[in-house]
Amino acid sequence: MKYRRYRNTDLEVSEVGFGLWTISTGWWGQFTEAEALSLLHKAFDAGVTLYDAADTYGNGYSEELLAKAFGDRRDQVVIATKVGYDFVHHGGERRGQREIPQDFSPAAIERATEAALRRLATDRIDLLQLHNIRMEQVHDDAVWETLERLKQSGRIRAYGIALGPAIGWLYEGVNCIKRRNPASVQHIYNLLEQHPGASIQAAAREAGWDTMFLIRVTHSSGLLEGHYTPETVFPPNDHRNHRPRSWLLDGVKKVEQLRFLERDGRTLGQAALQWLLTDDRVASTLPNIYNAQQLAEFAAAPDCPPLTDDEMERIAALHAINFGVSEAPARFKGTMEPASVA
Repeated sequence: MKYRRYRNTDLEVSEVGFGLWTISTGWWGQFTEAEALSLLHKAFDAGVTLYDAADTYGNGYSEELLAKAFGDRRDQVVIATKVGYDFVHHGGERRGQREIPQDFSPAAIERATEAALRRLATDRIDLLQLHNIRMEQVHDDAVWETLERLKQSGRIRAYGIALGPAIGWLYEGVNCIKRRNPASVQHIYNLLEQHPGASIQAAAREAGWDTMFLIRVTHSSGLLEGHYTPETVFPPNDHRNHRPRSWLLDGVKKVEQLRFLERDGRTLGQAALQWLLTDDRVASTLPNIYNAQQLAEFAAAPDCPPLTDDEMERIAALHAINFGVSEAPARFKGTMEPASVA
């Protein structure tokens, strides 16, 4: 494992982190508490120090898992969590991955942070993220004053945003970076789905800010692990069952053109992480981990042969032509139209 430091913070994180949504929401299969804790402990033993939860994952369950897994090793891990969804009043309304109401008022952010601290059984959150903010929150000074107040009090060490769901939220991300300069932006980005992630990351470079990035959906919901075929069937509760079949069929066609990345013992899944880590603004990657074999593969990715310039150029050329696959344009849920920054 290798490690990177967040700029302008004292946070050092593993290049491969662990996102707890896979083991706490039921969207990637069902895990007993013992199975979830075992996977977390294996991740720690593999050198993973960054753990990304959210208060809405399992209505607080992901944070409770972290308290149980690392209560005696708190100083050896970096805990990131998210607030913003009002699951206290609306948690029972959740159906699949459909959103529930949000509340980003200063009082709600304070309450949610205090509740997260109790569930985590800790006195500080290393990285607090606003979960799926809209443009309204980007422009609301009270939101950012609240985060700064939490930081000054020592209850959080750094703050940022997590963008989504789906692939959208281009201008929420770009405007937030330009106007607020958050320490961290978490967003979707991978070899197959480079828009709008590339533009979001470019915004920080163009603005000259120190914002760094956590990358989720690193393997395009599993496609870039290289194991899917047109005959792949997902378990009944798996969130990928909600995708159109064309997502799987077109994705398999694209992945087959990336097999040249499998060399010298490096798997396609490891190459997908190496590609993300070529950008020094990426603090860490959050592959979807849901079994021990997968964990071992991804945790070893930073030590695999790095991608060559030729491989990077071949990837760029393939992406420029959408891997030769004709498909309907992506449908985005977030703001994908420009918005001025006052």
